[in-house]
Amino acid sequence: MSEIDLKAYIRDIPDFPKPGILFRDITPLLANPHAFNEAIEQMAAHYEGKKIDAIVAAEARGFIFAAPLALKMNCGFVPVRKPGKLPFDTHAFHYELEYGTDTLEIHIDGVQPGQNVLMVDDLLATGGTMKACCNLVEKIGANVVGCCFLINLKALEGEQRIAPFESFSLIDY
Repeated sequence: MSEIDLKAYIRDIPDFPKPGILFRDITPLLANPHAFNEAIEQMAAHYEGKKIDAIVAAEARGFIFAAPLALKMNCGFVPVRKPGKLPFDTHAFHYELEYGTDTLEIHIDGVQPGQNVLMVDDLLATGGTMKACCNLVEKIGANVVGCCFLINLKALEGEQRIAPFESFSLIDY
């Protein structure tokens, strides 16, 4: 394990994007190659020895961690995006939000039935988007082996929402 304290590279921004919200800014970690690399190394170490065929992440910040993690783990990276953003045929998953609905899409050839998939995002808050991504991957017939995050905002109980999927985070608030 490294001596780098990853939490030291997260900047707190009070009242962003609106009053009462304490935003956890990851850009200082991303700007430091040693801290960024350490985050990827720690994520990869947690899943060492597990058979993972693909890493799936939703736009946009999930891509930041998913792509280098996929390279480190020698597997593919598959993006999940909002409708109309992917150029090929897609599978879609419609899900409920607190006030309305949303949709996520993945290319039909991105993940295959029976593949083992690791889900990645920068932050776990309420878990709504991650739960929808997991459901989309399961709808295809692939196996979700876990959900990996840089940060988990424990008070928002996202882990309970994405259960029974395993949740792993490097930093907890």
